[in-house]
Amino acid sequence: MQEAASLGATPLILAEIIAFTYRKVKCEDVTLKEIGNAVGTLKQEEVKFPSRNSLGWLRVGFWACIAISVTVVFRRLYALAHPPRNAPPQLASLDAVFASHATLTLGHLLPALAFVLVSPLVVFGTTSRTVWAERLLFLLGGAVGLTAYAMSVYSFGGWVERSAVLFFNTLFLFWLLRAYTHMRRGEDLLKRRSMLRAIVVLLGIATTRPVMGIFFATSRLTHLEPKQFFGVAFWIGFSINTLIVEYWLRSRKSPAQPERPLC
Repeated sequence: MQEAASLGATPLILAEIIAFTYRKVKCEDVTLKEIGNAVGTLKQEEVKFPSRNSLGWLRVGFWACIAISVTVVFRRLYALAHPPRNAPPQLASLDAVFASHATLTLGHLLPALAFVLVSPLVVFGTTSRTVWAERLLFLLGGAVGLTAYAMSVYSFGGWVERSAVLFFNTLFLFWLLRAYTHMRRGEDLLKRRSMLRAIVVLLGIATTRPVMGIFFATSRLTHLEPKQFFGVAFWIGFSINTLIVEYWLRSRKSPAQPERPLC
């Protein structure tokens, strides 16, 4: 992956070297040592993406989100095919909401499941070997985003949940569109950054589940009903993922920005 990223950043590096050399020649005599130092600096400023050397807790969190997402989808598919008869009232009311628009639910869950299963190939694979996976994610992501808007009409948690869905689903589609735009322009590094943002935002649905678990576990103390905390859990879960991916990307070195003239 690092080799692919380096190849993708080569035009940026060459452009910076040419600009650096021009400025130095214009101001004073340039030496090979100074050019070499410039090359080393620019190489250090290349964008890095998840790899085997990345922080372990990020990888654990990513795979945990994948596992939770897959489990949630299969649980929902099973509930649609075999509605539970003796489910707790809180879960029964939630199952009834999804069963009321089963076709739309399937149209949302199946593309989402495929998106989640393919996303690790894009996150951890090399660009040359994951072209088909990236193209597939654009199609699946579009289907997930459009059906999410439609499903927001039936939000179990009312306007609080609906507002979270509308906000983060729009953010997801925005980054997906940015990734597609960068791909068309041949900007591989920027494409990967935007794609990573889109994937992690979508996986925020998995982070909402532990948050909901906390609300369920403390419901005897808070006296909150699922309809009251469902939307709050959405805001918390999606926000956690969004903030983590932004912090991680901004803590990495970004593509070098043009420097001001030295003279």
